Amino acid sequence: MTSTPLKIGPYELQSRLIVGTGKYSSLELMQQCHHESGAQVVTVAVRRERLLDKNSGRNILDFIDPQKYILLPNTAGCFNAEEVVRVAKLGREMLTGSGYRGADWVKLECLGDTKTLLPEPVGTLEALKILVKDGFQVLVYCSDDVMLCKRIKEAGAAAVMPAGSPIGSGLGVLNPNAIRIILEQVKENDPSYPVIVDAGVGTASDVAAAMELGVDGVLLNTAVAGATEPAKMARAMMLATESGRLAYEAGRIPRKLYATASSPWEGRINA
Repeated sequence: MTSTPLKIGPYELQSRLIVGTGKYSSLELMQQCHHESGAQVVTVAVRRERLLDKNSGRNILDFIDPQKYILLPNTAGCFNAEEVVRVAKLGREMLTGSGYRGADWVKLECLGDTKTLLPEPVGTLEALKILVKDGFQVLVYCSDDVMLCKRIKEAGAAAVMPAGSPIGSGLGVLNPNAIRIILEQVKENDPSYPVIVDAGVGTASDVAAAMELGVDGVLLNTAVAGATEPAKMARAMMLATESGRLAYEAGRIPRKLYATASSPWEGRINA
């Protein structure tokens, strides 16, 4: 019982889980977790210093199989539109001709400050418009504000990626009603338009709950890299993504205040 593939920009994906590369204790562990997650897309911070493991000096890309994974360059660490555009172009340059897929898209992150790591909406929209005009397929990290998500779609984004909660917080989806409204409004005339929860999940139940809302995918990193046993958590996240999507497609029963018997009352034997 496989779910319908997820199409984002030029790519058609069987896995609806996107994973990252940061905070792992070793590149070997990162590689193992990518395998256990079943993900097809790995997001990588483009800033040049982040491509090197600070402990060993080895390049992260040497531990990501270009035949198995599509890279999603991201602009993490940028705080204005100018920085975002520059880093996105560096990512495209880095991947073009490298043997890796992913040079034609980017995950846009334009942050407001270093404490909250919340997205800065004005800079986000400004950078998005420039990158779309320059031919990028842009996946946009944003707050769970329905009007902002609608503006991002209207500006040409390939996907909107509202945060479930602050980056690395592990709080899960703090406002499921906001996500429901985003799904309703953004997909109103375009049901296949991708809405992906990005940031804040802490464990597998958070991922399943997000997928059961009807989002098209989940992007995460810290929840796996920071787990006591990251490889086990990566596998749990894969299973949660799949089960949450299947549950959404299956359609849950309505919530009711009172009990409803599983067996009919008619024909029962009286003592």
